[in-house]
Amino acid sequence: MSQVEPGAETSPEFKTSQAEEHVGVPEHNSADAGSPDGESKIADDEVTPWEVGNNVDYNKLIDRFGSSPITPELLERMEKLIGEPVHPWLRRGLFFSHRDLEQILDMYERGEPFYLYTGRGPSSESLHLGHLVPFQFTQWLQRVFNVPLVIQLTDDEKFYWKRLTLREAERLGLENAKDIIACGFDVTKTFIFLNTEYIQHLYPVVTKVSRAITYNSARSTFGFKGEDSIGKTGFAAIQAAPSFSACFPHIFDGRETVACLIPCAIDQDPYFRLTREVAPSLGWRKPALIHSKFFPALQGARSKMSASSATSAIYVTDTPEQIATKIKRHAFSGGRDTLEEHRIKGGDPDIDVSYQYLSFFLDDDEKLKALRDGFRAGTISSAEMKNELIKVLVPMVTNFQQARARVTDEMVRTFMTVRKITP
Repeated sequence: MSQVEPGAETSPEFKTSQAEEHVGVPEHNSADAGSPDGESKIADDEVTPWEVGNNVDYNKLIDRFGSSPITPELLERMEKLIGEPVHPWLRRGLFFSHRDLEQILDMYERGEPFYLYTGRGPSSESLHLGHLVPFQFTQWLQRVFNVPLVIQLTDDEKFYWKRLTLREAERLGLENAKDIIACGFDVTKTFIFLNTEYIQHLYPVVTKVSRAITYNSARSTFGFKGEDSIGKTGFAAIQAAPSFSACFPHIFDGRETVACLIPCAIDQDPYFRLTREVAPSLGWRKPALIHSKFFPALQGARSKMSASSATSAIYVTDTPEQIATKIKRHAFSGGRDTLEEHRIKGGDPDIDVSYQYLSFFLDDDEKLKALRDGFRAGTISSAEMKNELIKVLVPMVTNFQQARARVTDEMVRTFMTVRKITP
C-alpha cells in the first residue's frame, strides 16, 4: 500500500486517501512470535520481546521498566572519556535508556575490563535496516572503548518460536553472521557463536541461572501459559548466560566477574531484568544495558519493522530500485492530503517515516534539522523528504552489500572459532 503524498491529486502514483492507507503496526505472527495462545492481545502501549504496540511512549517505558534516561550530563562525560563526540544515535535520543551505564564509565575511567554482548535470532535470510541498528551501534562501542565483544546467534530460540528445523536455523545463523561481520567488527576482539554449537560452554552457567529463576518469575515476566513448551520457558536462562564472563574462559582466562554491557532494543529488557535479579545470588555482576528505540516499519513511525512483512521492511539485499519503490509506495507520510494544504499547514515530522529513517542514517545534524523545520513549515513536501531518504539509503545499502560480498566462509569460521581474543 502507498501513503498519499501532498499533491496526490496531481500524481498518478497515489490513488487512495491517507486515512485509508494508514497502517500503524506491521503484521506479527503471534503463534510464531511468542504469544502463548497464538492470538495477539497486546495493548497499544505494551512492549514484549515478541510484540510491540502501535503507540509506544518511551518515557512511560522507562518508568514501567525501572531503567534510567540517558541524560546530557552522561553523554558529556562519555565524550570526555572517549575523546570524541558520542554517536549521533545517542545525541538524537535514539538510544535513550540504560541500566548502570555510569558504572561502566567508572570502570573504563579506572582502566578496569568489561566486554560487550549482543545477539541475533536467525529467522530470515538477510537483515533489514532495523536489524543493523544494534550491530552498527555495537561496532561503534567496540571501537571507542576497545573491548571484546561476544555475539550470540540464537538458533535454539528460533527453533522454539518459529517452528524452523534446527538445521535451517543454523543455516540462517551462518548467513546472518556474514551480515554481522560486514558491519566492520574487529576480528581480534569479536567472538560469534551459535547456541547449539557452543552449548557445552554455556551450559554450566545456564544451569545455575535456571535454578535461580523460578517458573513464577518467568511466567509473570513473559506471560507463558501451560501449552507453551518448556524450551520457551527455559530460554531466558540461555539468553542470560552470555551476560556472565564465566561462559567465555578462553577470552577471560577463567575470570567470572568481568563486567558486561549489553546494547539492545528496549523490548529485550525483560530478559535482562531477570538476569540482573539473579546475578547477586550467583556471585556474578549484574549486566549493564543501553536501550534503543524501535526502528519503525515503513507503515508507521510508532511501529516496529518486521522481517515477516516484506512491505514493512527495507532489507540489506534490496536493490536501489526496490529501495526507491518501497519508500515511495509504502513509507507513511506525515504530510497533508494535498500539496496545497501541506504548503499552508505544514506536516508532522514525528510521524513521517522518511524523516524518522533520516534521523537514524543522515549524519549531518544541521541538514536533519533543516529538513525537520522545512517539513513542519510546509516548504519541504513529503515527496521531497522521501527523495532525501532515497539519496541517503541507496549508497549506504550499496556500500553494505559490497562489504558483505567480501565476507568469506573462512572469515566466518575465524569469527566463530573458540580462541583467545584480545581482552
